[in-house]
Amino acid sequence: MKVYRAQEIMKAEEKVSVELNGVSVWIDSVDPEQETAKVHVEDRPADARVVSVGELQEVQ
Repeated sequence: MKVYRAQEIMKAEEKVSVELNGVSVWIDSVDPEQETAKVHVEDRPADARVVSVGELQEVQ
């Protein structure tokens, strides 16, 4: 995924499905300079981590 798309998804009104290694995640924030995103598994918001935006996949 590209940084601009991760930012669009994060700000979207509707839910956009995103996966990290086959696991559904929410994007909490995006750092365009580092090309990273803070994400968490849908049902575990306290379990957030920072990953490369390139590791995220939008599910169509």
